[in-house]
Amino acid sequence: MVILSERVTLDELMHIEPHVFFDDMMKCVVDIEKELLAVNAELHAELETFLLENGSAQKSLYGINILDDGEIEFDSLINPPRNREAGYPRVGRYVADPVARKKIEEVVRRWLLI
Repeated sequence: MVILSERVTLDELMHIEPHVFFDDMMKCVVDIEKELLAVNAELHAELETFLLENGSAQKSLYGINILDDGEIEFDSLINPPRNREAGYPRVGRYVADPVARKKIEEVVRRWLLI
């Protein structure tokens, strides 16, 4: 697991060491307040814990997948509590809040050269 500290290309992201868990995507957690992107874990929950241990607030964390073509999937088991807090109680794992989705996209573009 790593919190990006410099911009990377999509190819670099897909090959971050020490271990790549998936061939066609990278699991990531975005801190929309601190504008951080944590990557490279088998589970979003692991990245969520990693960011919490590094000072992030849970209410600011959203799980996404970045596919090998650069598409962002707003899908994670860590998202339902954020959805409920934003007033979307029954939407499941998808990031339902359009403001949060926009902010997630901005943070991803900050760190990822697509």
